[in-house]
Amino acid sequence: MNWPLAMLVALVLDALIGWPDALFARIGHPVSWLGRLIAALEARLNRAATPPAARLATGLATALLTIAAATGAALGLALLLPGGWTGTVLTGVLAWPLVAARSMHAHVAAVARPLASGDLPEARAAVAMIVGRNPDRLDSAGVARAALESLAENSSDGIVAPLFWGAVLGLPGIAAYKAINTLDSLIGHRTSRYLRFGRAAARIDDAANLIPARLTGLLFALVAPRPRAAFRCMARDARRHRSPNAGWPEAALAGALNLRLSGPRLYGDRVADEPWVNGTAPDPDASDLDRGLALYVRALLALAAGLALWALV
Repeated sequence: MNWPLAMLVALVLDALIGWPDALFARIGHPVSWLGRLIAALEARLNRAATPPAARLATGLATALLTIAAATGAALGLALLLPGGWTGTVLTGVLAWPLVAARSMHAHVAAVARPLASGDLPEARAAVAMIVGRNPDRLDSAGVARAALESLAENSSDGIVAPLFWGAVLGLPGIAAYKAINTLDSLIGHRTSRYLRFGRAAARIDDAANLIPARLTGLLFALVAPRPRAAFRCMARDARRHRSPNAGWPEAALAGALNLRLSGPRLYGDRVADEPWVNGTAPDPDASDLDRGLALYVRALLALAAGLALWALV
């Protein structure tokens, strides 16, 4: 079975259709199914009175059980599929909901529209859907920065990484990755509740994204109007980012658009003094979100071309 071609089918389906609201209303979404499993395990195993070492162990158990459940279900489906072209296309159809290309574009566009019209409260509400920090005190430049940072990071987490692991390991690979990333999103936080319980989930996610994050940065740089500037910024600033992986696509995007990203940000009542990425460049505005989305579309086209070439090889 041609796994890269199956992932190309999944990408094309998602880009054209997304995950329809009617389908979501009827059956939900695989990520929401994973979320319910993680929430149930977390509620049962993550007790405040549990000693720190035991919370590390129960967090690891939660991660392994979730990944095993997703991988096992995908493997069972994969074994039922026929071989050849039919199996390849059906694999792509089953992988389709695990790719988030269309929804990412829609979320960033939903920030760009009110920001361009001067409706800062609406832009803050829209960006709150895709970032983990409180946007209530962000100015227009801060909202634009947050949206572009999310576009960069989620291009890796939501598109390149699942397709990469699906192309390498088939349906079980993309399902396992989606479980890993959902675990990190839900419990991989540096809060008192999740610092120890979610540590294993965060570390596994770091490992799973090591290659895809750098591939995403490479894609952004290759399709940039100024590829040399994008590569230079990525080489200089990616390792200064708080995340071992997110800095690569974020620095490439910042260099490609000649903007500064990251920097200090507010999480609840705590100010995180993060370093700037491409710090001498100007702040973004609403028009830069449109430029970022145009770069994103070009990167998706390059990704599709790469999958097609991989499938031929």
